Amino acid sequence: MILEPVGPTFAQVAGIVEALKRRGESVATAESLTAGLVCSVLTEVPGSSSVVRGGLVVYATELKTELAGVDPELLATHGAVHPEVAEQLSRGARDRCGAQWGLGLTGVAGPDPQDGVAPGTVHLGFTGPDGTRVRTVQVPGDRHAVRSAAVRVSLEHFGELLG
Repeated sequence: MILEPVGPTFAQVAGIVEALKRRGESVATAESLTAGLVCSVLTEVPGSSSVVRGGLVVYATELKTELAGVDPELLATHGAVHPEVAEQLSRGARDRCGAQWGLGLTGVAGPDPQDGVAPGTVHLGFTGPDGTRVRTVQVPGDRHAVRSAAVRVSLEHFGELLG
């Protein structure tokens, strides 16, 4: 899937916060590619402190293991930009921050490939009460466009999961 770089609207993000409140659930993030942008966007909504537990910025590869619990063998074998890394980031965020939901993001913003992975590749992990889902998207554009689109699609998909 190729996505255009448009950020989430305030109404969409507020809807996610309200859905979490209705469900009595919380969320935490482990972000590499976006370096905390998803958590930052969520906390723009007044009252979000009741549902946002926190976020892990795991930009450096070793911090993915140290802070989020990503398997070091997975990182050594596949590199930091891999669907299983996004999955483990989401689990680590949920478990380490004590939330019902964890969102994990990893990818390549560019301009250069990383570990043989093309710029614009984004892997998103979502761990919740019913298990884990991973979504991979390809985003055109520069670093800003890729990171903005990663935030947008992660929150759109999370909103869908919440119903």
